[in-house]
Amino acid sequence: MKTEKLGYPLNERLERERELHEYEQRFTTSLAGLAAALLLGVIGFYVMEGLAANSKLEDCLLQSRMNCERIDTPSVEDNSAVQEGE
Repeated sequence: MKTEKLGYPLNERLERERELHEYEQRFTTSLAGLAAALLLGVIGFYVMEGLAANSKLEDCLLQSRMNCERIDTPSVEDNSAVQEGE
């Protein structure tokens, strides 16, 4: 059996290198899977937000309302800041 300078048999060294390579490969694959899952989650969130907004608009229109767009009004805190500045 061949031995290295450190006294380890060559096949044990090769076995350790193979195991390390397999571990690194599994780790990289796991990270890629996690990244893909996160990406799908973010895309799904934005799709659901869009569907919810369309659903609210559709419900409003089905009730025969004419002005269904959301109107942004300043909050009470914003009104007090405007009044103080005058």
